Amino acid sequence: MRAGAGLALTLVVAGALLVVPTAGAQNEVPADPGDLRVEAGVAPGTGAGDPRPGEAFADPQVADLQRTATDVQAELGELAGRVEAAEAELGTATAQLQHATAERLEAEAQLNAIRGEADQFAKSVFTSLGRPDNVRLLFSATNASDLLNGKSMVDHLRAGQDARLGSALDRQRRAVEAEGAAAGAEKTAAERKTELDSRTGDAANRADAVSSELRGPIDAANAAVVEQQKAQRDRNSQTASNWKAYTDRLAAAGIRPPTAAALADPARLPAGLRPLMGSGGPQAGVAESSVDGQRILVLPKETIDAVTAGIGALGKPYVPEDGGEGPVAYSCDGLVRSVFSGAGLPLPAAAGEQMAAGKPVPLADAQPGDLVFVGPAKYGVQSVGVVLDGRTMLAADARLAGVVVADMPAGDSVLGVARPALGQRPAAEVPQRGENELTWRCGGVEVPPAAPGTDQAAGAWGGFPNGLIPAGALCPVGIGAHVLRCDAAQTFAALSEAFAGTFGRPLCVTDSYRTFAGQVDLYRRKPALAAVPGTSNHGWGLAVDMCGGVQSFGTPEYGWLAANARSFGWVNPGWAQPGRGREEPWHWEFAGR
Repeated sequence: MRAGAGLALTLVVAGALLVVPTAGAQNEVPADPGDLRVEAGVAPGTGAGDPRPGEAFADPQVADLQRTATDVQAELGELAGRVEAAEAELGTATAQLQHATAERLEAEAQLNAIRGEADQFAKSVFTSLGRPDNVRLLFSATNASDLLNGKSMVDHLRAGQDARLGSALDRQRRAVEAEGAAAGAEKTAAERKTELDSRTGDAANRADAVSSELRGPIDAANAAVVEQQKAQRDRNSQTASNWKAYTDRLAAAGIRPPTAAALADPARLPAGLRPLMGSGGPQAGVAESSVDGQRILVLPKETIDAVTAGIGALGKPYVPEDGGEGPVAYSCDGLVRSVFSGAGLPLPAAAGEQMAAGKPVPLADAQPGDLVFVGPAKYGVQSVGVVLDGRTMLAADARLAGVVVADMPAGDSVLGVARPALGQRPAAEVPQRGENELTWRCGGVEVPPAAPGTDQAAGAWGGFPNGLIPAGALCPVGIGAHVLRCDAAQTFAALSEAFAGTFGRPLCVTDSYRTFAGQVDLYRRKPALAAVPGTSNHGWGLAVDMCGGVQSFGTPEYGWLAANARSFGWVNPGWAQPGRGREEPWHWEFAGR
C-alpha cells in the first residue's frame, strides 16, 4: 500500500524500539503515490482493527493507548465512511445522467429519421404537391372504386406516419423528462458531495489533531515498553549467566551429564550420583551429587542441551504460526519442540499435544528442563514454557513478542508439568478451550482467522497495537530496509527467490510494515482512500505493496504470483481483486500456509 511522507505523528523511542528504518532508495515510495496507488489496504467496510481485551497487551500503558486509538479509529472511520458514501451517490447520479442524456440523443435522432422517411415517402408516392389527403384524392379519382381504394390507402399511410411520429415524440418527451430528473439528482448529489468535501477537510484536520492527542499516550506507552524491554534484557542476560555458571560448575567438578536413559531409574544411577528426593520419593529423570560438601543438581545431557539451546534463543522474535520452530523466530510450542527434538528428545508440535504425550510430574517436583503447561483450563493448553527454577521459565511469549525469561504461572493457570527426559506416554486427555471463550495462545489473545475463501491475513497478534510493534519483533525481508513479522518475512524472501528464478530479478517492494504515524499521515492526506489508522494489515507487519509489474492485473509478473504465491502463504486478498470492491493488484498479504 502507500507509504507516508512527512509523518504527522512523531514516535521518539529509546534504542529505536518502535522506529523501523525506511526502505532503501531502490524501493522508496514517492511522497504521494497518486490515486492509482493510494489505496485502502483493507476490505471495504473494515472496522476497528484490534478487538482484543486490555490483558492481551504487553503493558497497561500500551492497553490504554490501544483504547484511545480505538476511539479515534471509530471517529475517523465514520468521517471516511460519509465521504465514501457521498462519492458513491455522486457516481450513481452521474451515471444515471449520462444514460438519460444518451437516451434523449438517441430519441431525437430516431425522431428526425422518421420525419425524413415520411417526407421522402410522401414525395415518392404522390408526385402532386403536399401531403396526401382525402380532398386531393376526391379531385384526382376517375371512378368510385378508385376513390374508395385510394381513401383507404391514404388513411393507412397517414395513420402509420402519425403513429411513428407520435411514438418518437413520446420517447423524446420521456427522455427529456428523464434527463431533467437525472440532472436534478446530480445537482442534489453534487450538493451532498460539496457538503461532505468539507467533512473531508474535517477528517484531515482531525487526523492532525490526533497527532497531538495521541502524543502523550504514545510517549507513556513507549516509555513503559522501553523500561519493560530493558528489564527483560537484563533478566535474560542474568539467566544466561546463571545457566553458564551451573554448567561450568558441573564441568569443574568433573561431572559428565549422563543420558536420559541412564537417569530413568533412580534405583540404578551411574556411580557418584544419588536420587533426588521429591514429594513422592526418589525422582526419575534427574539426580544429584556433591561438590565440596554442597549438593548439585545433575540433569540428563539431553535436557542440558535443550535448555542451553533455549537460552541461546533468548531475545529472538515471537511468531504465532509458520516458522515457529526457529531459528529466526519462535512460537511457545515451536521453541519447546525445536530445542528438545534437537537434543534428542522428540516432542509433538502443539502445546496441547505435548501435554497429552508428556509424562507428568508434580508441580512441587519441577526441575530445570521440565515443561510447564499454562491455562487456565477454560482456555485449554494455551502455552508452554521450559522450567528454569521455582520462580521462572523460558518461553516464547506473544505479549512480549519474543523469547523471554518469564515468571512461572501460578494458581489455576498451571495445568501441569511434564519431564521430556522420561519419554512419552499414550496420549491422555487435556483441557480444551471452552465454547465462546477467547482464543489464547502463547500468552496472548489470537483474533479469529479470516473467513474461508476471503484469502487475507488474520490481523492482530502479539502484545502491541497496530503500527506500534517494536522493531525487535520484526524481521527483514531482504529487500531494502523492509520488515515484516518474522514468519511472513521468511516466506516472502523465499517467494522472492522463486520469482527471481523466473524473471531474473527479485520482487520489487514499495511498502511493508507501516507505523501508526505513517498511517495517520496518509489518512490526513487521503481520508477518502486511505485506511483508517490502525486497521491495515501493513500495521501488523503482514502485508506488502509491490511494483515491477506486479502492480497491474494481467501482467506476466502478476500472473506468476497469482499462480505461485499461495504455496508460500501469500495472497492478493479477494477484496483487492477485479470487481470485488477495491482493485489493488499490488497489495499482498501473508495468510499463512
